[in-house]
Amino acid sequence: MLGLLLLQVLASCLWLGHSEVVTPFDNCPQFFYAGIPPNDVLNPKNPAWICQRFRNSYHYATLYDRDRRIPVYSAYRYEPGDAKKPPEWWMVEPQVNKNVNLKEMERESVLMDQHRFTLAQIEESQAVLDDYKGLKDLDLGHLNPSGHMGSLESKMATFTLTNVVPQDSALLKGQWNIYESKTMPKMSKGCTTTYVITGAVPGSTDIAAGRVNRPSYIWSAACCLVGTKPTRAWGAIAENDKNQVENLSLGKLEERLTYLCGGKVTLFDNACPRQ
Repeated sequence: MLGLLLLQVLASCLWLGHSEVVTPFDNCPQFFYAGIPPNDVLNPKNPAWICQRFRNSYHYATLYDRDRRIPVYSAYRYEPGDAKKPPEWWMVEPQVNKNVNLKEMERESVLMDQHRFTLAQIEESQAVLDDYKGLKDLDLGHLNPSGHMGSLESKMATFTLTNVVPQDSALLKGQWNIYESKTMPKMSKGCTTTYVITGAVPGSTDIAAGRVNRPSYIWSAACCLVGTKPTRAWGAIAENDKNQVENLSLGKLEERLTYLCGGKVTLFDNACPRQ
């Protein structure tokens, strides 16, 4: 009888552990290698797990911090294409508001005019365009950049405020842009599929009268598959007040994030090379 009880307890623990890791992104596991998101060390106190949906399709996944009003990370497949960069048609995410059934990102004006949202409801748990007005030496920094997406719809889907952080302007237009536009194509050459997770480490300062956190670091990690086998992986990290990017191995990036976040960080399944 005791043995049966122990088995039941063990089964319950295994089920709980599984749900904590996988369940929040059940609708979009395809953006994570092997369907496994980063471990929960990165989870904020008040998280929103978003399958970023636009025009009836999922384009990437985002873990969002409702309290700091910035994304923790966005996960996607690196699939640059020939579609032109869309106009900056900024949207917000109704899923961030609890007990809301709308599943697609939308413009603030549409939520208010057509779905009876108030601006106060939208502002409660996420950043809005007014938060990013009048920035000095900062800009809207995409975690998932439009240049890494292939179709017009996927590129448009990156222009949501749940996918951006206040990023140092010189870094965004300088060395981080070089990483996104030159290093990534070079490193991913020959890959059948490249899984990417790009994130931000919360900082000690804010913008918009304390509403939106300014991250202390921006980071990115990638795992390259040839066929179905992971063959190489890499990472990059930058302080969010300097125009410098450090390129490093996936293992070294996880070590750095472990130090910065105060707990062991695992970004990809163990099959992705750490060296």
